[in-house]
Amino acid sequence: MDVERGSQHVTVTIDGRVVAESTRPLLVHETGLPVRYYLPPEDVDLTLFQPTDSHTICPFKGEAAYWTYRGAAGDEAEPRPDVVWAYPQPIEKVAQIKDHLSFYDAVAKIDVSE
Repeated sequence: MDVERGSQHVTVTIDGRVVAESTRPLLVHETGLPVRYYLPPEDVDLTLFQPTDSHTICPFKGEAAYWTYRGAAGDEAEPRPDVVWAYPQPIEKVAQIKDHLSFYDAVAKIDVSE
């Protein structure tokens, strides 16, 4: 697994709403998996998400915490459980991904441009 600092423009939308936009992604390359974009928390509208009790363990990254998309107050947004995750205490080899957020592309639309 490799982590590289990128400068691509990454825009993440859920149900047509922009939930994250960054030009400071971290690109995580794992064998046999597509590149995952991890975005700084400052570039994600965390007011649209609620932390969940879900956690998973990755032997290469550590324990992941999850958030559910709930939309803005007053929205009729359909909740999207556990659509975003981060590693609050990643293992040392990938320490730079600490607190950066990544999105499931089956639910979130992730647009990347140079």
